[in-house]
Amino acid sequence: MKKITSEDTLGIFFLSQFGIGFIGNTSLFLLHIKALIFQPHKKKPIVFIRVHLLLANVMTILFSGVPEIIHFFGLRNFMDDIGCKAVLYMYRVSRGLSLCTMSFLSMFQAVIIIPSNSRWAWLKPKISSYIFPAFSFFWVINMLIYIRVIEQVKASYNISGAAQPYSLKYCMGRDPDKMKSAAFLGGMVARDFLCLFIMIWASGYMVVMLFTHRKTVQYVHKTSLNPVSSPETKATRTILALVVCFFFFHWTNSCFTVYVSYRHNVRGLENINIFLSSCYPAICPFLMIQSNIFNLQMYYSPLNV
Repeated sequence: MKKITSEDTLGIFFLSQFGIGFIGNTSLFLLHIKALIFQPHKKKPIVFIRVHLLLANVMTILFSGVPEIIHFFGLRNFMDDIGCKAVLYMYRVSRGLSLCTMSFLSMFQAVIIIPSNSRWAWLKPKISSYIFPAFSFFWVINMLIYIRVIEQVKASYNISGAAQPYSLKYCMGRDPDKMKSAAFLGGMVARDFLCLFIMIWASGYMVVMLFTHRKTVQYVHKTSLNPVSSPETKATRTILALVVCFFFFHWTNSCFTVYVSYRHNVRGLENINIFLSSCYPAICPFLMIQSNIFNLQMYYSPLNV
């Protein structure tokens, strides 16, 4: 009987993580698509943002999980240069899409709960019209940022050991052009900083609004036998949980990626980095399910808010 190695154990672990994340995101994605097809006249604009986030999660899991699982189960050098470029490029783009979409979702929810007497209330009827232009911008900007990956990455067996590895073990590359490398890193840092700033600002605003709302209805809750949170409150709390989860895993994964990229013989850290890269996409749908954010009564309303 063949002895189970540590690589086999890791492969089974990552296969389980991949399966859970893929099934969770795909199921909710299909649920949304079905609802949009059969009840298009009652759709809420925020559903499109959730669909886009789920799509980005599915792409991230596929383009990171499948090659890593194949690698862990012993199939080495299974991709040529073109395959390596395509997989790593789409993986990076999908992670960027997830970041941008999560940022936009938090901002969108913050605008939804703006009081009608606020000076920013004029944004509420207009922000829905920005959804699809925002999606187009997210795709274009992330595809442009990561063009550098296509130029420099090759399959690992086509590069000497002196090259610096990227985050996926089957792909390696070096970037000798310091100017282009600086522009590449600058684009990523600027995007990350802007998106995370928006998430922090929107999250802070939502926390303040939740606290204000709680104080306002405190008497009603005390006198009610069955106090029930509004759909907007539930959605806001869920998005706050998603933001905190995303912020933690994204920055932890980014720090590990930078460290691993400039160090050698850090296989243990590489495996941790692979795990972290798929944590948020795997957890995201279950945070949504647990808080009932996908109840169709919360998706749709005649007001189309």
